[in-house]
Amino acid sequence: MVGGGFMGQVHGRSALVSGATVVGAVGSSPARAEAAAEATGAERGFASLDELLAADLDVLHICTPNNTHREVALKALEAGKHVVCEKPLATSVQDAAGLHAAAVEAGLVGAVPFVYRYHPMVRELRTRIAAGDAGVITSLHGSYLQDWLAGADDQNWRVDDTTGGPSRTFADIGSHWCDLTEFVTGDRIAAISAQLRTVRSTRGGVEVRTEDLATAQFRTEAGVVGTIVVSQVAAGRKNRLYLEVSGTDSSFGFDQEDPDRLWVGRRAGSQVLTRDPETLSPPAARVNRLPAGHAQGYQDAFDSFVADSYAAVLGDRPDGLPDFAAGARSARVVDAVLRSAADDSAWITVDNA
Repeated sequence: MVGGGFMGQVHGRSALVSGATVVGAVGSSPARAEAAAEATGAERGFASLDELLAADLDVLHICTPNNTHREVALKALEAGKHVVCEKPLATSVQDAAGLHAAAVEAGLVGAVPFVYRYHPMVRELRTRIAAGDAGVITSLHGSYLQDWLAGADDQNWRVDDTTGGPSRTFADIGSHWCDLTEFVTGDRIAAISAQLRTVRSTRGGVEVRTEDLATAQFRTEAGVVGTIVVSQVAAGRKNRLYLEVSGTDSSFGFDQEDPDRLWVGRRAGSQVLTRDPETLSPPAARVNRLPAGHAQGYQDAFDSFVADSYAAVLGDRPDGLPDFAAGARSARVVDAVLRSAADDSAWITVDNA
């Protein structure tokens, strides 16, 4: 584990649940190394990344600030280690594409935790859309709203563009919404028109150059139109990712804060499907971890993602595992949003290379 903060702890728990041994964690000093080891469940702390990579390990988890991802991931790949890297995979399209190419060339697994793919009701939604239950998909819309940076004094390293990258809110959470939408529909965003807004122009007396919120309209390769709102300054919303797929026969709504249910809308009447392993489709049942009525949430989804990552390391090809190609794809969508906003919301074609 590289990084012992909140995400490092999440990765560490999932690794242990999956039956792995967490060999070590890196810290910038002996004290920080030991603290990182304790936080992630690692056997010991390491004073440097080079020292950790020289140890007997199979997979490196990168849970550090965004501007370090490229350097750390490349070192790991060059050392022959598989990589699970937090998103965004990199802070530029060029760097993200380079990491994807490096993983492919090395024949190593590179995974990026777009973990909302791993809610069973998301897999149920994906299965039903693939079966044609929606009919003709007419629109895609939703939001990802948080409030953890709503206050004038709220601060985090992600706010600094030199550390977090040129986009904050869209790269951090809008990327999840876009990945989830493309995953469940099998249809990619082809062009996008976006607006960005920075509500808190300064934080702690320092100028803020990253966005607090973003809105965008888009069209997909299949011609479906859509809208998205993302914000980290929406008071009262903690982690509300909502996606609605509207169709001529059925519509579907998924709310990440109520992940055990899937709304199905029909002209003659609507219903709410509840996660139940006895009635789930096989793809959804595969990532189900608990009996019906026992709430399954974010950490469970993360556990399933890490289990699939390790299965890929062992030679399996798990369905829906978000790899470095997904990370590079996300970087291209974020880049299109930034270019659109900089050009007065011009329509920008998303590079699908």
